[in-house]
Amino acid sequence: MHVPHRTPRVIAVVGPTAAGKSDLAVTLAQRLGGEVINADSMQLYRGMDIGTAKLSPAERGGVPHHLLDIWDVSVTASVAEYQRLARTAIDELLVSGRAPVVVGGSGLYVRGALDTLTFPGTDPKVRAELEEELERVGSGALHARLAELDPQAAEAILPSNGRRVVRALEVIEITGRPFTAQLPDPDEDRAFYPALHIGVGVPRPELDARIAARVERMWAAGLVDEVRRLDARGLREGRTASRALGYQQVLAALDGQYDERAAREETIRATRRFARRQESWFRRDPRVRWLDGGAEGAETLADRAWELVERAVTS
Repeated sequence: MHVPHRTPRVIAVVGPTAAGKSDLAVTLAQRLGGEVINADSMQLYRGMDIGTAKLSPAERGGVPHHLLDIWDVSVTASVAEYQRLARTAIDELLVSGRAPVVVGGSGLYVRGALDTLTFPGTDPKVRAELEEELERVGSGALHARLAELDPQAAEAILPSNGRRVVRALEVIEITGRPFTAQLPDPDEDRAFYPALHIGVGVPRPELDARIAARVERMWAAGLVDEVRRLDARGLREGRTASRALGYQQVLAALDGQYDERAAREETIRATRRFARRQESWFRRDPRVRWLDGGAEGAETLADRAWELVERAVTS
């Protein structure tokens, strides 16, 4: 399909988990003659398929997907490294005349790829002190401190994600400014790439039901066996991957902390909380054009998203 040159250089599809972002991104890429770039931090990991709802090759509809399955589960995620990889992929697609469609619910990863955003360095002494404190008092106590110093960052970061809590506190200690103060103001023109940001929202009761159904499907599809396989490949040593929703709970069940039923129920609860954080993060960005991904169906959602693309072309 020929697309006029005024089409935004990049399309971003964002929103909470289970809203239907991945399928919409595939449809838009098909219509644009483009390719998809993953911005889900956990889908970067090889083998983390069931628990991240990663699209199968068949579900990708022939659309090439970039930045899936690039890291071993033992690797600690780096937004700065993701930024480098994402921008390389975007630039290559733009040069080849193919539209990049960035999709994911990891807000900082989306911003890192598409906005003028630099990441402060690290201070080994500060990091070591915070990590020692994390081991001693737990992530909940550090998250409470973060909530006092930077409520916006605390809202976006799960209390159980000790690595990200430590990083946010490290940035505050190094710079003397809130972690989120490092982010560009979306009200200002700080875009690294001109982009159309499409948000997919779902009414909360329906989204809660979708999340519960998705988690049940994951268990039925063999999530526990997937975690066992990844455990043998170093999942527990992965400071990022081991904290992923579902994986963390299954590991706890395998350790006998609770049974599989309780692990499944806790995964549902934690995912619902995470979805609220995701939506809150993206709702603060006035550039996002929100669509209702509720009961109208994927086809209607795709048509309304395409209207936004066409409107952006002609505006």
